[in-house]
Amino acid sequence: MPAPTQATFDRLRALAAIDHPEQRESRDVLEAFTGEKVTTIPVGTVEDVEQAFVRARRAQKQWAARSAKDRAKVLLKFADLVNERRADLMDMAQLETGKARQYAQEETLDVAMTARWYGKNAPKLLEQKNTAGMLPVFTNTRVRYQPKGVVGVIAPWNYPLTLAVSDGVAALAAGNAVVLKPDSQTPYCALAAVELLYQAGLPRDLFAVVPGPGGVVGTAIVERADYLMFTGSSATGATLAEQCGKRLIGFSAELGGKNPMVVTKDADIAHTADGAARAAFSNSGQLCISIERIYVEREIADEFARAFAERTANLALGAGYDFTNEMGSLASKSQIETVAAHVDDAVAKGATVLAGGKARPDLGPFFYEPTVLKNVPEEAICFASETFGPVVSIYPVDSVDEAVERANDTEYGLNASVFSGSTKQAQEIADRINAGTVNINEGYAAAWGSTAAPMGGMGISGVGRRHGAEGLLKYCESKTIAQQRIIGIGGIKGIPRTVFLGVVPPIIKALKFIGR
Repeated sequence: MPAPTQATFDRLRALAAIDHPEQRESRDVLEAFTGEKVTTIPVGTVEDVEQAFVRARRAQKQWAARSAKDRAKVLLKFADLVNERRADLMDMAQLETGKARQYAQEETLDVAMTARWYGKNAPKLLEQKNTAGMLPVFTNTRVRYQPKGVVGVIAPWNYPLTLAVSDGVAALAAGNAVVLKPDSQTPYCALAAVELLYQAGLPRDLFAVVPGPGGVVGTAIVERADYLMFTGSSATGATLAEQCGKRLIGFSAELGGKNPMVVTKDADIAHTADGAARAAFSNSGQLCISIERIYVEREIADEFARAFAERTANLALGAGYDFTNEMGSLASKSQIETVAAHVDDAVAKGATVLAGGKARPDLGPFFYEPTVLKNVPEEAICFASETFGPVVSIYPVDSVDEAVERANDTEYGLNASVFSGSTKQAQEIADRINAGTVNINEGYAAAWGSTAAPMGGMGISGVGRRHGAEGLLKYCESKTIAQQRIIGIGGIKGIPRTVFLGVVPPIIKALKFIGR
């Protein structure tokens, strides 16, 4: 299956919210498998962002005036188009990131599932709701939801399809406009997905894509947005949160993770080894919710380590626009340098390599073997810091209590995994782990794919949630409208005010007998 053609890039480039691209600076876009230039993308400016916001604000007023059901029809059509064009979208995701095709497919499925869930459920979630008033019968209270306005989205390179548009889909469902800055490595994935939104009937000015550097385009978005959604590192997230705080606008972020897995002594070792390989090496480990720490009860630690190392060593590693390979390349030179530095540091400080542990330039410039370590000392970089690559460490523990304690001994709290032979024990462990999502007998996909449930991080792993009702209503301002009837708060005509005020406390006290 071929990579996208130059004609495809030319068509998509025209969708960027940038005027006169031929007259400005451009940036090379590389094929991650080979490191070779395949095309360019014009670099956005502050002026481009300003114009995108001007057009988006105008379009947003008209979009918000449409009914939630009408807006939802566009999202449902978009979901259908994503499924129809999934092969093209997978090609683009593989080209820009080097990921294996199964994880490119994972992206397209997530985009379609998320769009369909909001298309089906947003109208109901956004309906006006009646709620209990201060005084039964006499106080009528209702809650309405209205859009924030223009939502800024700053998306990463590791899942450049779903993390570029899925958060935007929720914002659109709520009646907002979106201005998106995709990562400079992966602009065409965002443009390809947004093209399908336009084809589904979304007004073009309502969703603008402005490629460019974070210090220019990203900053300009933060300075203009009514709400910001960010996915990326915890350090950058903290900086953006501070900037949003100064403007008193809402902020949501999915950030880094040093995600643990707990394996109990009665776990099925073969099943767990296979699940751990998916959990640690999906998308070449370049996944905020991938597993980087495995705590195994000592009784089975050696047997598990052998089985997991063997499964890891046998992973099919390579380049190709098909489903042959289980793991592709890393996305860039900087990624492979970081991964190599973490592994080399750990080994120099006493860690043992059970599988992998070296770059594979024979396969491509950014390939690194999936790597399993043991005996990683606390002073090693990868002991507590996120690697964000295909590296995982195994730690034997004496008990489940120790495993949970060590799993929670981190500033992060994004995702976790539990493998156990006992469902009851697995559920109890999951309840004790401090993470926004916990998967049982799976690494991350079960929770991530449950689009009706909220997903996000604790600690320095994030603020707010995506998916589910929370992922929609965060893009809304809730408005309470209360109408007082018959009996006014200040009194009743014809009754002395002192008499009325003396009656109020007994009335309020009596409310407890009717469940208020």
